Amino acid sequence: MAHTFDELVELQRAADEAHGRVLELRDTYGQPTATPWTVEQTGNYETAWQHWRDLAGKVQAAVTAHAKENDEPRFGIEAAVRTKARHPEVQSAAA
Repeated sequence: MAHTFDELVELQRAADEAHGRVLELRDTYGQPTATPWTVEQTGNYETAWQHWRDLAGKVQAAVTAHAKENDEPRFGIEAAVRTKARHPEVQSAAA
């Protein structure tokens, strides 16, 4: 499936948000080796982690497809997508 640059940015934002949730849970629950997590905590963390990994994989696949379709270097598209997703004011100020 072809993705526009803006769709790639939205995918990256979703992956970043999911990653933030993983980090939030880890900070809330603490180190599992120091304070063992409950079954529910472990399940919540694993679900959030898998969701993040799934979204991150979708972003990577979409960026790769976009790069091939447009005959552009993948790393350049990935960098531009991450910059726009995480720092939209940088792109706006440069335009």
